[in-house]
Amino acid sequence: MKLARVQPILLASPPPHEESRATIAPCFAVLEGETAFEIDGPFAGQRKRTGRSWPLAEVRLVAPVVPTKVVCQGRNYREHAAELNNPVPKEPLIFLKPPSSVIGPDEPILLPQISKRVDFEGEIAAVIGRTCSRLAEDEAIAPFLLGYTCLNDVTARDLQKADGRFTRAKGFDTFCPLGPVIETEFDLAGATVATFVNGERRQFGRTSEMIFSVDAIIRWVSRIMTLEPGDVVATGTPAGVGPLEPGDVVEVAVSGIGTLRNPVAARED
Repeated sequence: MKLARVQPILLASPPPHEESRATIAPCFAVLEGETAFEIDGPFAGQRKRTGRSWPLAEVRLVAPVVPTKVVCQGRNYREHAAELNNPVPKEPLIFLKPPSSVIGPDEPILLPQISKRVDFEGEIAAVIGRTCSRLAEDEAIAPFLLGYTCLNDVTARDLQKADGRFTRAKGFDTFCPLGPVIETEFDLAGATVATFVNGERRQFGRTSEMIFSVDAIIRWVSRIMTLEPGDVVATGTPAGVGPLEPGDVVEVAVSGIGTLRNPVAARED
């Protein structure tokens, strides 16, 4: 099942029986074929259809969830660690991106003037569906997951190197594109993630190449902080990261989920 948050597009002259679309806030929907069917919510027990629906051509996809936190995994592919001359971590290396960094499909990534190099990092991200805390080493994570989506861990690489920390470099507004949908029936085995810039493939990785499995990452994180419904856990990026420039279009494609597309522009500071 593909879940999304959709914003009906404003109609200049809506039909008499329909309220102006300008008054319709983003809502959760199930996507089936070329139609978005509004639902009460994305989590278990909330997916009752409201009766409203729209053709996909008449809605805009926004970030599929509004997380309380985005937990990211650093250096989870050996070749990525090597390309940045970093050691492979002995345990999951996590950091946070603020919720204010999250944007949806087709929203622009804004490059701050303070940074001279901003990189793309395409990733597979897990979305939490049920509160989880202090999971045991052998505890199944499936009951706690809503599904999976695409994520771009945009990073001001020069600031990361200057600070020796991740917060500033990865925390700018627009630095966490997310979407386009959440796939609830996603099969991690053999899944791939690829990043394209202006149509040219720059990254490619398989889940089988991860140092720490998604299950292991989520269990480990849950023993540090409680994960709430809608929280996002990114799983790391493969080798091939590189810079973005104003005017670029960057796409993160995950097999079985779809493609997250964002234009790139300079931020007016």
